[in-house]
Amino acid sequence: MAALEDLLQQHAVWRGGAFARPAGAVPTGYPGFDRELPGGGWPLGALTEILGLCEGVGELQLVLPALAALTASGKRVVWLAPPHLPYAPALAASGVDLAHLVVVRAPGRRDALWAAEQVLRAGNCHALLAWLRDARYPELRRLAVAAGTSRAFVALFRRREAIATSSPACLRIALEPAGEGLCARILKRPGAPAAAPLRIAVKKPVHALGRTPFPLSAARDARTHRRLGLPVHA
Repeated sequence: MAALEDLLQQHAVWRGGAFARPAGAVPTGYPGFDRELPGGGWPLGALTEILGLCEGVGELQLVLPALAALTASGKRVVWLAPPHLPYAPALAASGVDLAHLVVVRAPGRRDALWAAEQVLRAGNCHALLAWLRDARYPELRRLAVAAGTSRAFVALFRRREAIATSSPACLRIALEPAGEGLCARILKRPGAPAAAPLRIAVKKPVHALGRTPFPLSAARDARTHRRLGLPVHA
């Protein structure tokens, strides 16, 4: 018995009622939310899914504090195939250093998946935010494997309908509006299941995505991003 207790104290044995230990984490900026996440924040080297009723439910407000902290320390953040042009003034007002933010366009889902794999395997990206419409399980699996080769926070934004589908993501969160904040339901996490939905008082609302949708012509799109002060790769 003493030997078993020694192993438990050394965390060499995982107990079902405890959190699994991730490779690392980035604090979300919301202490109450961090306490519900293994490692105390967004997991590194793993795939996180954030599912909302629709675009603009508050999903970006949930990740902006982490992005601000990463870019403030000179770490690169990549946005892959966002549905609308990022609105640089709002991002800057939220503390995101635009000098360390890169937007990558992708004409289709397969191209976006390939780009995600390349970005993560390059090793110089510390956060990847991706929008892959109608992604299938094998594609999600490829993205999860690529995330596992990195030390990055990898977030995939999907519509709420995807809740009913299987996913290799280590963390899945469903969001819906709740008054002035958000209600976050942790659908999946390493270790013990979440007991109840969590109310999160998000930071001051921002419109981090503009109204101009992708795709645009490559030339026009590049001109627009440069005018906003964002690096762009087509």
